[in-house]
Amino acid sequence: MKFDQSTTPKFLRYFTLSLFCCIPILFYVTFQVTPPKKPVPVSGLGIRIRPGYASYESYIERQLNKTLNPKLREIWTTRDWDRKINVFSTFFSELVDSELLTRQSRALCIGARVGQEVEALRRVGVADSIGMDLVPCPPLVVKGDFHHQPFEDESFDFEFSNVFDHALYPEKFVEEIQRTLRPGGVCVLHVAVSRRADKYSANDLFSVDPLVRLFNGSDLVRVRKVDGFGLDTEVVFRKRVR
Repeated sequence: MKFDQSTTPKFLRYFTLSLFCCIPILFYVTFQVTPPKKPVPVSGLGIRIRPGYASYESYIERQLNKTLNPKLREIWTTRDWDRKINVFSTFFSELVDSELLTRQSRALCIGARVGQEVEALRRVGVADSIGMDLVPCPPLVVKGDFHHQPFEDESFDFEFSNVFDHALYPEKFVEEIQRTLRPGGVCVLHVAVSRRADKYSANDLFSVDPLVRLFNGSDLVRVRKVDGFGLDTEVVFRKRVR
């Protein structure tokens, strides 16, 4: 006897179809491998993580597209070299005058590219200074990821960065600064507040409040307006002495 599909109740045909559609989903949910846990980008009041990064590797690749850009590197080491050193020297000289930086400090510049910040520190008398970036630029800049600094705990008296907006994981960026700063050490950030930074930025900052929350082992020293190559706000923290 032949089975006449036309005699099958409609609801039974729908049920059978639904069952076949659900089997692959149930199989995936039951047997999928859970990937290793990674830091989750933290968005919240005052800060937004930009979407579009499928993995940490894709984020690093995008950052390297800027750092390794031959035209940009030529500009950084020629036309922009002295101009940026002069501006950074002015910033650092004021920090020395304000006793937030001393010439005996061991200093780190985070995301230093080709090292203008480091050279500026050395010119104002902070001789023990080094920079860190994904691509090294000897003798001023060593290789390092600011999410995982290649330095021991409490290595520096002073840390400076103007690349906070490039951090995919702001909490890791700050955690590493607080780890490598000595108690009483000072961190100075130049950030863009309430304005969109460049296309390589991984986050947008709308107030200094998220920074205060993230620097939970430090005290806010001051906030002031600056003109720092598209960044408009200087935020200074001092790590608490235990």
